[in-house]
Amino acid sequence: MTHNLESLSPAYFGMVMATGIISITAHLLGFDGIEKGLFYLNLAFYVLLWVATVARFWLYRREFLLDVIDHLRGPGFFTLPAGSSVLGSQFIILTDYTTLGRALWVLAIVLWLALTYTIFTAFTVKEEKPSLDKGITGGWLLAVVATQSIAVLSALVALDMPQPYKLGVNFLALSMWLWGGMLYIWMMSLIFYRYTFFRFSPGDLAPPYWINMGAMAISTLAGSLLIMNVKDAPFLDSLLPFLKGFSVFYWATGTWWIPMLFILGIWRHVYKRFPLEYDPLYWGAVFPLGMYAACTHEMAKALGFHFLDFLPVSFFYLALVAWAVTFFGLLRSLRPSQLKG
Repeated sequence: MTHNLESLSPAYFGMVMATGIISITAHLLGFDGIEKGLFYLNLAFYVLLWVATVARFWLYRREFLLDVIDHLRGPGFFTLPAGSSVLGSQFIILTDYTTLGRALWVLAIVLWLALTYTIFTAFTVKEEKPSLDKGITGGWLLAVVATQSIAVLSALVALDMPQPYKLGVNFLALSMWLWGGMLYIWMMSLIFYRYTFFRFSPGDLAPPYWINMGAMAISTLAGSLLIMNVKDAPFLDSLLPFLKGFSVFYWATGTWWIPMLFILGIWRHVYKRFPLEYDPLYWGAVFPLGMYAACTHEMAKALGFHFLDFLPVSFFYLALVAWAVTFFGLLRSLRPSQLKG
């Protein structure tokens, strides 16, 4: 077990992100039993992962810090603020314990600030750097997801705040939404360039490439919540056409990625016969499916696009199946025979 702790993936909080968004989507679609069960399970995941993360830092500090500045593993740490934001959103949407939701909001912001300026400063100043094809993956877009997760939670926190704090928190949500969009453009340009101009093997197509879509889905959700908060912030009303246009733009971009990612998945596992085995990074593929269901539901509500109402239910079931398969893979990986390695 100590070996597993030593090599614990920084991206493991993707399990909290995936479980949390499916729970929220279940609430939006009226599946109360699933909503509550996944909420309590997510609380357990969150606590256990924090215990494991702190223990790893205490026992294997060198390996932990080397991961922070590693081009491939470092971006996985952005699942910490993203997971905290998703759980905070659960507290605000699903429970009466909104104070806990606000506490997780503050924690997520602190984690985001610390990780953003630590990781990207390290990537900038380190002397030995990998080439583009070896150093960038879809996992880099977890920085976008973390940024947009704070935009989402900020928009939710603003609902119950008095003025003038309501204005300030909505402005924070807007700022994070805009920065997340700019960050996606920067990173996606590099990732798409790596896709099309460098040799691509099945092993390169890791599950975090689904974040290509997930980053756009959570950007759509944040934009939709800002549209619904227009009544509380006059400056949002002045930006309403922009908010609507870019929310649809984000949704359309995320939708374009879905068939492409399925095709690449078939190429990887069917044509190239790459083994399908449990990897904690697969939670990064479950989360985008649940987020697409949630964002489509909220965009349809905000913009009156009710002709899209069939999509949230369809992707909710798909996300639920993906979550169950990945969770079963996790349980199998924890068998004693697996822990011996």
